[in-house]
Amino acid sequence: MSVIVLKIGGSVLTDKNRSSTARVEHISRIAEEISQGLNSRLVLIHGAGSFGHHQAKEFGLKAGLNETSIRGMWPTHHAVKTLNGMIIDQLYNHGVYALPVHPLSVCVLRDGRIDHICTEPIIEMLARGIVPVLHGDVALDRTRGVDILSGDQIIAALAKSLNAKKVGIGTNVDGVYAKDFKIIDDISPSNIDIVKEALSGSGGVDVTGGMYGKITELMDLATSGIPSLVFNAEKPGNVSEFLRGTCKGTLIHGD
Repeated sequence: MSVIVLKIGGSVLTDKNRSSTARVEHISRIAEEISQGLNSRLVLIHGAGSFGHHQAKEFGLKAGLNETSIRGMWPTHHAVKTLNGMIIDQLYNHGVYALPVHPLSVCVLRDGRIDHICTEPIIEMLARGIVPVLHGDVALDRTRGVDILSGDQIIAALAKSLNAKKVGIGTNVDGVYAKDFKIIDDISPSNIDIVKEALSGSGGVDVTGGMYGKITELMDLATSGIPSLVFNAEKPGNVSEFLRGTCKGTLIHGD
């Protein structure tokens, strides 16, 4: 079963400057492009963006489980679940059968990292032509009690577990930028140190606020034979082109 894992960032789907505000036109367009370009089994992951961020911060979920954070688990999950529902509604509107898979219910963390993920429902959905849709979420942590699970972690865990043929990271930029503000065409173990310097040096611009962390996760996949492409999902047509294998961006691969 050939599987593609695609993550669309929260900055593409939401207005990060306004709490729980979706960019409905982008969600609808991306759903349409998925419908047009879908030619393999697809797992879709989306960032939370402005959904859940306010609640997670207000109740201090990153501090672990306590009398305050336990009250914030449901409001945070409810917010990200709302965005998830909007995306699934648009997929249905464009003829793509999709179902939610909430990480709160299928993932357990240890010290902020995925310790276990239940993939059986995801595998069953894929086998029946259904698109599982996951997202950043609040999750239980064996050490801390509770923590926030990012979509980036979910990408790596699922791509390995499902032996995905490729991974896509749809952002609001054209790829990974070097110090000279030019796109780095490809990243591999042979140039990863140069890329690290470009992203963390005084002249570098880490446009996503954590691009090198994403690259580290994706490089681990690349060395196991699963390539990834960081591309601009805000540009019309790019999501369809990624699914078809023709999209431009930064390719992360093994040597």
